[in-house]
Amino acid sequence: MSLFATKRALFTSVATASVAGAFYYTYSPSRYAAAPTKMLPAYEATFSVALECDECVKDISSALEKLPGIQSTTFSIPTSMLTTTGTTPPSAIISAIQSTGRPAILRGSGRSNSAAVCILELPPTPLSSNSDLRPTPNLVRGLIRLIELSAPPSPPPPPVQSNAALGVDQDPVTLLDLTLTGMMPGTYVASLRRSGDISEGAKSMGKVFSGLQDTRNGELGEVKVNEEGRGELVGEINWPIWEAVGRGIIVQREGGGESASEIKDDGGREEVVVGVVARSAGVWENEKVVCGCSGKTVWEEREEMVGKGMV
Repeated sequence: MSLFATKRALFTSVATASVAGAFYYTYSPSRYAAAPTKMLPAYEATFSVALECDECVKDISSALEKLPGIQSTTFSIPTSMLTTTGTTPPSAIISAIQSTGRPAILRGSGRSNSAAVCILELPPTPLSSNSDLRPTPNLVRGLIRLIELSAPPSPPPPPVQSNAALGVDQDPVTLLDLTLTGMMPGTYVASLRRSGDISEGAKSMGKVFSGLQDTRNGELGEVKVNEEGRGELVGEINWPIWEAVGRGIIVQREGGGESASEIKDDGGREEVVVGVVARSAGVWENEKVVCGCSGKTVWEEREEMVGKGMV
């Protein structure tokens, strides 16, 4: 094997071009959010992928080239890692990789302290009055990934005019990537709630959260669930990660009110899912192969999560 072929087998970089480029997902598909909004800045993400040879790289590259927003991809066969740069949501990248018959795991995305995840599940079974047991957890029905793509600019020093006077946008740009599975068909509404206490579903999570200064929109958007029970919502929101971490998110079938804040938890367990926003790793912040807590490999953990309903 030539030196070039050997190097290519060990570390292969593939750059892809797209007319859409950085213009992918530059809107918020929700009647609750102002639109149109701004172009999304590109972000970097790392994935664990089953890579064994050049053919694996070719197959996955071909699948990713079909996605708008992918600007570049880098493959490392020895470490079975893929790095992407662009504006394509992680769920679309994972789906494209899995369409080649290879599993994939998102290992990190965005800058340090700029990413979060929310696992959506059916509300826990309520405790009976004479029970000392904790609420029973239910199968996972979806996943939300949040990636803060840009932070608000630093305020200019005096005596320069204020940012507001200069028309400078103070809001961050955060990518919202939501996927549901195993739900009843229909239109659902996602909202960020004041509390991360999901023990009693919507009842214990409080009202729609509008930020510490009451300036943000906690109604995140609509999700259309098809006959197969699957729905997706991708767009941008103006929430910084630090302000959303620890809060709860409800995704509930629409009905009964004009806004998400008026939707009640009517006990329809197949029509509502809840979760708590938690920080996740930035790019290159999670390189573990074996979990220090469970002793399982990342692939064993993935199979376990898939068995629980994780998408």
